[in-house]
Amino acid sequence: MKVSELFVTCLEAEGVEFIFGIPGEENLEFLNALSASDIKFILTRDERGAAFMANVYGRLSGRPGVCLSTLGPGATNLITGVADAVLDFSPLVAITAQVELSKIHKESHQYIDILSLFNPITKWNTRVTIPETLTEIVKKAFKVSRTEKKGPVHIELPEDVALKHTDARPLLPEEIVYPSPPQALLEKAAKLINDAGFPIIIAGNGIVRSGASEALRRFVSKSLIGVTTTFMGMGVIASEDESFISTVGLQSRDYVSCGFGMADLIITVGYDTVEFLPEYWNPEGNKTIIHIGTTGAEVDSHYSGLEVVGDINKSLDYLTDKITAPKDPSCYNTLRDLVICEDDFPETGYPLKPIRIIKALRDMLNDDDIVISDVGAHKIWLARFLRPSRENTVIISNGLSAMGISIPGAIAAKLLYPERKVIAVTGDGGLMMSLGELETAKRLGLDIVIIVYNDKGLGLIEWKERINYKREFFTRFGNPDWVKLAESFGFRGFRVERDDHPESILKDAFAGGGPVLIDCPVDYTENLRLTEVLGRIICPM
Repeated sequence: MKVSELFVTCLEAEGVEFIFGIPGEENLEFLNALSASDIKFILTRDERGAAFMANVYGRLSGRPGVCLSTLGPGATNLITGVADAVLDFSPLVAITAQVELSKIHKESHQYIDILSLFNPITKWNTRVTIPETLTEIVKKAFKVSRTEKKGPVHIELPEDVALKHTDARPLLPEEIVYPSPPQALLEKAAKLINDAGFPIIIAGNGIVRSGASEALRRFVSKSLIGVTTTFMGMGVIASEDESFISTVGLQSRDYVSCGFGMADLIITVGYDTVEFLPEYWNPEGNKTIIHIGTTGAEVDSHYSGLEVVGDINKSLDYLTDKITAPKDPSCYNTLRDLVICEDDFPETGYPLKPIRIIKALRDMLNDDDIVISDVGAHKIWLARFLRPSRENTVIISNGLSAMGISIPGAIAAKLLYPERKVIAVTGDGGLMMSLGELETAKRLGLDIVIIVYNDKGLGLIEWKERINYKREFFTRFGNPDWVKLAESFGFRGFRVERDDHPESILKDAFAGGGPVLIDCPVDYTENLRLTEVLGRIICPM
């Protein structure tokens, strides 16, 4: 068979459901082969959107999402979404076309060195030159992508190689198994935990990637140790659980910081330093730390301790069995109560307070519904106040933190879980960066709801400007009529007016069917109020 046909057969063997991308002249041979496959090709309006879709698909499913582009400008458009996957540790396989091998050594139309561009943003990156090696390349790509820490890989397929013939056959994927940590390290960790008076857990996205949420919940149920989560670890313990304290990641001093200051042991589980640097919770570098992860701890002067490396489920189950007595919950309860008081913000007024929108949304969601956050000031409010009950129901990019991810991400989520409500929460800045994907959502008939925090500016950057420089500069812009624009794409459009109740509009949005966009004028002066509240905090414990 042709290399292009074998490539598709290999992808089928890996269980690929969707490929997100845009056709180009140099990948038509591959797409012709794909047209005979059960794999669904999702035509996007921009390659960056395709990479974001593959990225979020990977995070939600645990399996590599696949995105495709042509050479040159198509490949360069993929870069932001692929880079986002490398810092969010999302499994992803990017496939790009390339000119014939005979043209790579010289100046050629649309030729650039794609491998060099993708090298710093992928775990593995290669070109297919010999047809017989394709099966090994595809298997290795998926294996590397799925292995912790998960991330993106890239395969380049030159146009002439795609046309060649080979007798090779696909290699079957293998289960990735992580060993148990050494017994001696587990015993040391158990002793540290049992001896500690006031330990605190930082739970991260590695728990989600390892499917270890239930193991964490069993450990916490027996030990009663208080838990904080990173933005990408939200939901690994239910927010209504009495041991849950708060999300962390504001990079500002708050009552959670007081808890870290008091703690005599910090237990990190599936924690990625890219989300929340250790210097924020261990500023003196003197805390006793246990790192529980599938991979070793990042080298950091503020992050040195006992490393329990191996299968996170096995580590937590062992430590659960070794708990001799639960911790006194009173200090954790006090800390949780302080956080709740700290988060008491006004909800009335117009434009809408950020928290009003979130609370209205929270009341409409089932435990397994999915919220995809874009990047901006709204992300901070969502992470602080949405409070999910299950893991992988609030998807936040908190590594690269690329704007524009929410709408493509919502499309991927709805394709993967058509029975769930899927909501994209974005600012007006992020919306404009993925505007074309509104057409994709409509064409695919996806019932997604897009909530737009409309402040006519880059709210998060203005927030930082006003903190550091006491003024705003270069962040304000105009917006179209979002309702009319949404309707022009075939969406139903709503705008929350002064006398409207966002709860009623959300109810109508979910009840009516079809894609919906809700324009929510927002009062971001609350950002500075949050900063002021945190700035006045004195640890009372």
